Amino acid sequence: EVQLQASGGGLVQPGGSMRLSCLGSGFTNYTMSWVRRNPGKEFEWVSAIKSDGTGIRYAESVKGRFAISRDNAESALYLQMNYVEPGDSGVYYCTQGTYWGQGTLVTVSS
Repeated sequence: EVQLQASGGGLVQPGGSMRLSCLGSGFTNYTMSWVRRNPGKEFEWVSAIKSDGTGIRYAESVKGRFAISRDNAESALYLQMNYVEPGDSGVYYCTQGTYWGQGTLVTVSS
């Protein structure tokens, strides 16, 4: 059984920072990813990280601004968001294979 829950979202101003967290239950320490759904309800893969913290990849839209990390001892996945833009708004989900968490809403607005 895999259960994932993202948190840390909220309202943030353009250019600001926000750190999202995802806590798991039944973690198997496989590759984890962040996926977001924008206000237009379009899904976009954001980032991925292997079980040992290597093999990090980012979507071009967030490269250089976001940073993914994980703490396997705590069954936790993180996404550090810096210099956020209005286009970053949406619901962020942490995923493990076909398993998706409930997601956390991020709103970038002045």
